[in-house]
Parts: sequence; structure tokens; C-alpha cells
Amino acid sequence: MANLQDGGNAANIANFENLITYCSNLGATYNPSRDALKYPQLQTLLTEARTVMAEVMALITAHDIAVENRKKLFNQIRPLSTQIFNTLLISGVDDAVLEGAKSFKRKIQGRRATEKPEPVMVDGVATVPKTNSSSQQSFNYLIEHLGALVSVVANHAEYNPNEEALKVPNLLQYINELKQANTAVINAHVSLDLARAKRQQVLYGEKTGLVEIAMDVKTYIKIAFGTNSLQYNKVKGISFKKYS
Repeated sequence: MANLQDGGNAANIANFENLITYCSNLGATYNPSRDALKYPQLQTLLTEARTVMAEVMALITAHDIAVENRKKLFNQIRPLSTQIFNTLLISGVDDAVLEGAKSFKRKIQGRRATEKPEPVMVDGVATVPKTNSSSQQSFNYLIEHLGALVSVVANHAEYNPNEEALKVPNLLQYINELKQANTAVINAHVSLDLARAKRQQVLYGEKTGLVEIAMDVKTYIKIAFGTNSLQYNKVKGISFKKYS
């Protein structure tokens, strides 16, 4: 999702375009000795900033779509696990099989096998004894637990539902779709992080970033034309902010 910083980045790019337009209008009188401050290099930097900004925004959209697709798929996992277990429950398998399946269903549902311990007094302070995390609700854990539950039912011929969604081949296909959806989000997240890092360098890199170059351009105009000059007064109010 795009955030306020994305808007600030866009403002910096827009203000940079405004600044170099003034530089262009100065014609031959705008003549800094440093190559990075010359008009063609400023145009190149502006193009690079626009490109990386567009890339980030496109990847934000792709990331959001991947997250939403994963959410829709994973929303089915808890009710489906209940259906699987209940189908196994009425299939006639031994109680020991049901207990094993129940433990995986409980993990998928995020429920404790035992009640959470009551607080005890330690040095006059009510303290809850530490326990191992029992929810294990990350996407990878949910896939793992559902896979274990499906493995249980797949190994018992008594589990033979007529409902297509509950048949073992279709459950295995669903698990594969969960894995693919989770991987898609991971890949989208990495791509977005890399693009944002590139944008950070283009806009805010030391000495070479758009913001520092813009500030140096303003300083050059102040030096070349004077603090009270019309030329400097036109650009000194153009704002640039640095975001980490």
C-alpha cells in the first residue's frame, strides 16, 4: 500500500522538475563547473527518479494484489480443516487416528491443547508462566499443519467423501495453491523492497541523490547570481525533504 512517504517522494520529484526548469530558463548563464549540476545531467537524474518511482508504485500494486489473493485462499483453510476432520470423524476410523487429526486441526484453528496457565505471584507481582507458543499461525505453519491433516486422512481408506472439495487430490491441489500464493507474496515483497532501496539511493543517496543535488543547485544559483537576486529568489523556496 502506498503511504505518506510515497507522496513525499513524488513531491520531491515534482519540485526537482520545477527547479531544473528554472535552470533551463537561465540559459548559458547557468554554468556550474560540477558535471552533476549541469542541465543535461539534471534531466537524466529526473528521468531516473521518475522511472524508479513508477517501478515502485507498480510493485506496490502487484504486492497488494498478491497479498489479497493469499488472504482469500487462506480464509478457506480453517473451515475446510473442520470439514475434513468431521468427515474423518464419521468415517469409522479408530479414536487414536481421530486424536492425531484433532491435534492438527487444533493448530490450524489456533487453539490450545491445554488451558493457558493462571498467573502466579512472583515477588509480589502477578506473572503468567512462560509457555511455548501454541498458535503457530504463520502462513507456513498453516500450510504445514493442513498438509499433516491431509496426510492423516489420505492414509485411511475409510476417509472417502463424495464432496469434491474434500477429496484428497483436491486437498493436495489446494495446498499447492496455498504454497504458490504464499511464495508470490514473498517474491512481491522482496521485489518491492529492492525497488524501494533503489529509489532511496536515487532520491537520497549521499552527494548523488536528487535531494542533495537539488540543494547544491540552489546553492550554486545563490553563489552565481547573489543571495538577493531575482534568480535565487525564484528557486530558494522550492522545498525538498529527505526521507529515510
